[in-house]
Amino acid sequence: MQTEIDRLLALMVRLRDPQTGCPWDAEQTFVSIAPYSIEEAYEVADAIAREDLASLKDELGDLLLQVVFHARMAEEAGHFAFGDVAQAISDKLIRRHPHVFGDASRDAEDMRRNWEQSKAEERAARAATEGVAPSALDGVPLALPALTRCEKLQSRAARVGFDWPEAIQVLDKIEEEIKELRAEMTAQPVKARLEDELGDLLFAVVNLARHVKIDPEAALRAGNAKFERRFRAVEQELAEHGLEPASSSLERMEQSWAEVKRRERMQKPKGS
Repeated sequence: MQTEIDRLLALMVRLRDPQTGCPWDAEQTFVSIAPYSIEEAYEVADAIAREDLASLKDELGDLLLQVVFHARMAEEAGHFAFGDVAQAISDKLIRRHPHVFGDASRDAEDMRRNWEQSKAEERAARAATEGVAPSALDGVPLALPALTRCEKLQSRAARVGFDWPEAIQVLDKIEEEIKELRAEMTAQPVKARLEDELGDLLFAVVNLARHVKIDPEAALRAGNAKFERRFRAVEQELAEHGLEPASSSLERMEQSWAEVKRRERMQKPKGS
């Protein structure tokens, strides 16, 4: 009996056929498909954030299609097939869970240490294969969102002792970076230097988030959602007075913004 995975793989073979398949699917490459893979991963995360399980099922299917698509292109080029991908991840899961598939300790700290050791060994083996010197920063993908990659780079450096001991020291660093940015802005601003100072400030803010155990991506998504919610409420408040943002002064919009914040505080449960 054909499984649904077998059916999906067969469909992709047909879609990629240069004579009888879909012209668009047949002409795609790893590079052209990569942005869609990233987009689908974000749509999965969005469905989870919205707690929309019906959409999550569809989005996971779209993400699975990306894996099948890349695997099919690799198979056509003689590199590997979908089965090799599945085998590789299965082998990795077994290797990284000796407390489940072996006789290693089930202590939480031991499990974390074994996980990190396994990943370090994999990175070292990959570096040796590529003929480059291994680094604690190996394996942090360039394609990650900048905030996520920043946090991962910092975490990797922290594992080998390159880190501020206390969060308050990171806060001091943020204040230092703000002063440097302010100095650059009050001089004759040069875009490259402003970008450099702003990058340092953002890096320090992510470092603070890491120290206080807050996901910077999640924090910024929440901040975005709050801004969107409040700005839409400002638009509605202005509309109730026959106004719209484009024809309102900044002072009038700030007045609406303050009113929206006041309403939110009134509606917020005590103690939350």
